[in-house]
Amino acid sequence: MSVTQQPAPGSAPGPDAGRDAAAEQLRDRISADSLTTRRDYLRIVATVSGGLAIGGAGVASGILHRHGDSETLPEAKKVTDQLAPGESVAFRFPGAEDRALAVRLGDGSLVGYSAVCTHLACAVLWREDRGPEGELYCPCHEGVFDARTGEVTAGPPPRPLPRIFLTEQADGSVWAIATARSGEPAKEALCRQFGDSRPAMAQRLDCPGAARAEETGRT
Repeated sequence: MSVTQQPAPGSAPGPDAGRDAAAEQLRDRISADSLTTRRDYLRIVATVSGGLAIGGAGVASGILHRHGDSETLPEAKKVTDQLAPGESVAFRFPGAEDRALAVRLGDGSLVGYSAVCTHLACAVLWREDRGPEGELYCPCHEGVFDARTGEVTAGPPPRPLPRIFLTEQADGSVWAIATARSGEPAKEALCRQFGDSRPAMAQRLDCPGAARAEETGRT
């Protein structure tokens, strides 16, 4: 009997009836397994997407670690022996997990920033050939930051890049000495880190309470 033929009413099941029933059950099981697989896949995708969204929100809202969060003065670190105009160098500061970037602008100015985009923590790159002073660029979502200030100039980043304070020695070597939180004024950041551990420096910066701290250090 063909699978398209129907048995006559009242007739006994033919020899193919059992095979037809088994085939139908197999098809039902395959369909159910396929549905389960699709549901599991969609559940995994939703979970991963949700995790990325939560992670991005954490970076944006400050729940996760940010550059410059430490209240203590980091240990100064040598970044490079020399840095010519238009060049950049990647390094880690203040911690081994903190990506940073030092740039020598065309006029000789030294600038340093966190190399972690404030949008979703992708790596920030230096592009010398963009604009009169170059730009800091995040390729993940087309974020752009001003090379001189670290401020956002294009794309989705919600905040400027945290700043790294650099100094140049007489031999031309470049050192990283302190950090600032995103958008934190330079004086506030330096006083926060130098205030207790370097009272003489804090006084030169005219930090609040610096004179009292230095006097305490003398006694």
